[in-house]
Amino acid sequence: MLRNLKEQGMEYDKNSEVYSKVVRAGKRTYFFDVKSTKGNDLYLTLTESKKTTIDGRESYQKHKLFLYKEDFEKFQDGLADVLTKIEELVSTGEFRQDSSADKSNSTSNNTADQYSEVSFEDL
Repeated sequence: MLRNLKEQGMEYDKNSEVYSKVVRAGKRTYFFDVKSTKGNDLYLTLTESKKTTIDGRESYQKHKLFLYKEDFEKFQDGLADVLTKIEELVSTGEFRQDSSADKSNSTSNNTADQYSEVSFEDL
């Protein structure tokens, strides 16, 4: 992005976003925004936005976390560690991990169990 702006002769705002990724997950949306400081250091902002309805009016609750370059590796290691642990715990069968894919698979399996297979020759 920086190179593209410079090639086009446009001014680069040092505090602007360098890269952004949006992840929609049910009622929540997560924003991963890579930004640059005036000294060209990169940092990451993680924002959770949750849609809520209060008295019939929709609003959004937002929570933001700033992650600085000196913490990237430790954050990555910690996140990888807890995600691995979650996989281990779920694999024991004692815990479950719901996801939209799991829910749709269980729904389709239940639907398949409810009906028997019928061919046109049977009719």
